[in-house]
Amino acid sequence: MTTLSPRPQKGNVLIVDDTLPNLRVLAKMLIEHGYLVRGIPNGEMALSVSLSEPPDLILLDIMMPNMDGYDVCRQLKADPRTREIPVIFMSALDEAMDKVKAFAVGGVDYITKPFQVEEVLARVETHITLQALRRRLEQQVQALQAANAALQESNAELDAFAHTVAHDLKNPIGNLLLSVNILEDSIAGTPQEKELREIAQWLDASARKALNIIDELLLLASVRREDVQREPLDMACIVQQACKRLEWMVKQYNGVLVIPDTWPVAAGYGPWVEEIWVNYLSNGLKYGGQPPHLELGATVQADGTVQFWVQDNGAGLPPEQVEKLFTEFTRLERVHAAGHGLGLSIVKRIAAKLDGKVGVSSAPGQGSRFWFSLPIVT
Repeated sequence: MTTLSPRPQKGNVLIVDDTLPNLRVLAKMLIEHGYLVRGIPNGEMALSVSLSEPPDLILLDIMMPNMDGYDVCRQLKADPRTREIPVIFMSALDEAMDKVKAFAVGGVDYITKPFQVEEVLARVETHITLQALRRRLEQQVQALQAANAALQESNAELDAFAHTVAHDLKNPIGNLLLSVNILEDSIAGTPQEKELREIAQWLDASARKALNIIDELLLLASVRREDVQREPLDMACIVQQACKRLEWMVKQYNGVLVIPDTWPVAAGYGPWVEEIWVNYLSNGLKYGGQPPHLELGATVQADGTVQFWVQDNGAGLPPEQVEKLFTEFTRLERVHAAGHGLGLSIVKRIAAKLDGKVGVSSAPGQGSRFWFSLPIVT
C-alpha cells in the first residue's frame, strides 16, 4: 500500500488500481489539491484497508485481476462497517451497460479513462462533501434522538410527579368541601349566621375552583400522553352527564340550559368530549348573561363534520380578545370575572387529537357561540 500526503485537508481518499502509472497520476493530482491519499493495487487489499482504516471516498478501478471492481464494491456494500463509503468507479470501458452495472452494485459515480483533471477533482470534491454532510446529519440525528429520549424520560418523571401531587392535593380539598357542608348545616340560627354563611360560600367556591384546576391539569397531561379509540358518540348521554356535573353551577348562577332532543352522530372519545362540554358550559354560566341563558345545538357541515355549539346571551367579545381565547395557557380576563386559562387550551388539544377543530363566533352585544367540530358518522 502506498500512502502519500501527510497533511489531510479535504478528505481521505483510497485509490484502488492495479496500473501503477494511473495510481501515481491520480494520487499526485489529489495530493496537490489537499487530499490525504492511499494507493493500493488490488481488491483484496482494498477490502482489508477499508475495514481497518475506512476512507472518506474510494476511487475503484473495474478491470483488475483476481477480484474486479464490481466484486469489491458488492462486498463493501454488504458489510455494515463499509457500506456507507462512497465508491467512484474508474474504467476505460464506456459502454452504457458497464455504467449501469457500476451503479447497480452500489457505485455513486463513474469516471472514464483517460482522466480529465477537472472532472476527477469535481466529482471527488462533490462526493467528499456529500459524505461529510451525511455524517454530520447522522451525528445531529443521533444527538436529537438522545435529547428526545432524555426529554421523554423527563416528561415521564414529570407526569408521575404531577399525578402524585395532584391526587395528594385532591384529598385535603375534598375534606375542606365536606367541612364546609357540615359548617353550613350547623350555623343556622346562630347570631353570626349571615357572616359565616358568606365565609362558607367563599370557601366552597375556592375549593371547587382548586379541584377544577387540578382535574384540568390531570386531563391536560392525559390528552397529551394518550391515544384513544374513536367511536360513534351518544351525544345526548354525554351532554346529560356534563350538565349533571354542573348542576351546582346552574343553581348558583340561576342559569337556563336549552338542549335539543336529538343529536347527529359524530365520532370521538366520550370522556374527552364530555370535558369540552363541561368547559364550554361552565364558561357560559360564568361569563354569559345575568342570568345566563345557554342554548346547545349541532349543525352538520358540508365538509363531513358536525359542529357542536353553545350559544350564550352575554355581552359578546371584541375581535382582539376572540383571537387569543384558545391560546395555550392564556389567562382570560372578562368584564366581571377571570378564568385560569386552562380550559380552552384543553378543549383545543382534545379536538385536535380527535381530528376536530374549535372556534368562537362573537361580537359585542350579540353574545358568543363557542363550537367544536368532529367527523360525522354516516
